[in-house]
Amino acid sequence: MSGQQPPASSGIDLTGIPVDTTAPVLVTGATGYLGSWVVKGLVDAGATVHAAVRDPEATSKVAHLKRAAEQAPGTLELFAADLLQPGSYDEAMAGCGVVIHTASPFVRNVDDPQRDLVDPALEGTRNVLDGIGRTPSVRRVVLTSSIAAMFGDAADIENYPGRILTEDCWNTTSSLAHEPYSYSKTLAEQEAWRLAAGQERWDLVVINPAFILGPTLGPAPTSESFTVVRMLIDGTTRMGAPRVGLSAVDVREVAGAHIAAAFTPKAHGRYILSAEDTDIVSLGRRLLPRYGRALPLPRRAAPKALLLALAPRLGMTRAYVKRNVGFAVRSDAARSRAELGIRYRPIQASLEEMVEQMQQMQPREAPGA
Repeated sequence: MSGQQPPASSGIDLTGIPVDTTAPVLVTGATGYLGSWVVKGLVDAGATVHAAVRDPEATSKVAHLKRAAEQAPGTLELFAADLLQPGSYDEAMAGCGVVIHTASPFVRNVDDPQRDLVDPALEGTRNVLDGIGRTPSVRRVVLTSSIAAMFGDAADIENYPGRILTEDCWNTTSSLAHEPYSYSKTLAEQEAWRLAAGQERWDLVVINPAFILGPTLGPAPTSESFTVVRMLIDGTTRMGAPRVGLSAVDVREVAGAHIAAAFTPKAHGRYILSAEDTDIVSLGRRLLPRYGRALPLPRRAAPKALLLALAPRLGMTRAYVKRNVGFAVRSDAARSRAELGIRYRPIQASLEEMVEQMQQMQPREAPGA
């Protein structure tokens, strides 16, 4: 039996957020891990959502959005759009007061970094913002960036003031050859700020999430978040996980922050979204009390020397291992708490809910197979 995803619990907290339901909101990347939760939060708040997707007729990919809308006071309209096609978002954008641009790939292992990461992130952002230039109703744009646009390697943070990420930090070390995902997010955000500065009609707010955890609404998540968590639970890291530092946050808080940024008049600039600072080994250990007997979880850190020797076979570069394994990542999310009203749930709950859902989504063998 194929694994149909179980329902994910609600829990986007929009308390005190004055969601304007008089004009539609465009959400790009609406079928994605984050975009789906943004759509759900908006329709739950009574908004009309113009959801931009690759193929509105792909029933399996949009069914969860339709279900969310059917159970909510808001309205959902689906529009076909292509990140790399100029003018592709114009129809979906017509009449919208807010554009929330979440569409951008979050994957690490790709065949062609320019084609698979930089072009969708950079050209996609240009195409969306060019469309906004032709749509006079739009007054605010919320862009999904990442803390990856603030640092390239965890080692970089050692030289930052206070050894902590703040909204003043920018990634200056990533490239097509080294950490191309981080490079793509940096280029896209910088281009968005450049285009925003060239006009006065609409204002830009940027959300910079940490590593996102929590359940999915869609049936087949492709986010790197699921790749990493799957690596923790499928035996890949049973003999030891790389101690790579990260900051983590629940997907529902990230979705809520996008909506808060869209409708909070004073919102401006960049906002780090992070609940806790941790690392990959610690994430695995957090699962031991509940899943230690059932899953082949990592119980120790893999030696850095071993990771350096095996890096290519593990899908990592030696440069990545040298500059990330054994280094901490610390993020300051004070602005998101103070100005967007974000209240962060413990990532322990987010992680366990995610793993439980992933287990239920696994195909089950037929009796007697």
